[in-house]
Amino acid sequence: MTSERNTPEQEPPVAEQFEQPVGVDELNGLTDELVDDEDITDENDIAVELAKAQVTIKDYWEQIMRLNAEMENNRKRAQRDIENAHKFAVKNFSEALLPVADSMEMGLSAVATADNATMESIQEGISMTLELFIKTLQKNGITSVNPQGEKFDPELHQAMSIMESDEVEPNTVMTVMQKGYLLNERLIRPAMVVVSKAKAS
Repeated sequence: MTSERNTPEQEPPVAEQFEQPVGVDELNGLTDELVDDEDITDENDIAVELAKAQVTIKDYWEQIMRLNAEMENNRKRAQRDIENAHKFAVKNFSEALLPVADSMEMGLSAVATADNATMESIQEGISMTLELFIKTLQKNGITSVNPQGEKFDPELHQAMSIMESDEVEPNTVMTVMQKGYLLNERLIRPAMVVVSKAKAS
């Protein structure tokens, strides 16, 4: 008489299934499945991070392109400003000289039409025009160098000749043949002078 519990077709109870120890092969299979799931998760994370990086790179690239365009515009604007500065650097000075030219023209016209023009009146007109011209130069930063009786300065003066003299100290400007001029304290033309030296004994 055979027992039904020994029948091969009959499965053990559920409790007995959970109580049975898990084999090594089964553990390896579960581990492989977990690893596969983690790989899938990591790949998704990498894809997300890659997409974010691509968006960031695109933003940086657009910023770089905008900066390049702005730099190019600034360069062109600066170049135009420099060109305009060269073209119109003397615009204000030219406008300031126009009254001087007008004064000279009026003076010449007055002398040509006046029957009673004298040397005194002509001289007065020239003096007024010269005074106006000097004021115009000074307003634009141009000052004269007139070193009469001063110590010779090779930075500002150009010695045209040297004369012996016992009336002034050696190396003194005795005569100014032509005035020099400074533009905002920078020499644009030296004064041409005659310099003294001691008489030979």
